[in-house]
Amino acid sequence: MPFIEIDEEDFDTIVEREFAKGHTVILKFGSTFCDACQLMEFELEEVHDRLTKISILDIDSGVCGSLVHRFDVEQVPTTVVFKDAQTQLLYKNGIMLADDIVELILRER
Repeated sequence: MPFIEIDEEDFDTIVEREFAKGHTVILKFGSTFCDACQLMEFELEEVHDRLTKISILDIDSGVCGSLVHRFDVEQVPTTVVFKDAQTQLLYKNGIMLADDIVELILRER
């Protein structure tokens, strides 16, 4: 699976490392018991397969409460895309198609 599993303790270190590599970082907030989250995983796997320099961080909303609060996640799935540490490209609740995410990222590169 192309996702990096994240917990609250290593979040900042991993995000900094991925930005240092020049990667676009996608935060995927979800839950194992959420059907829509499973569908979103397929879309994000396609994004990962189609683009280079992409890091997708998998955040379990049931385990990482402080990250849920930090990013104001009210429902899952929620996807947050960062071009770099200062530039947020997207904050989206619900399912988003891979084509739309790819288009957004390529437009901003």
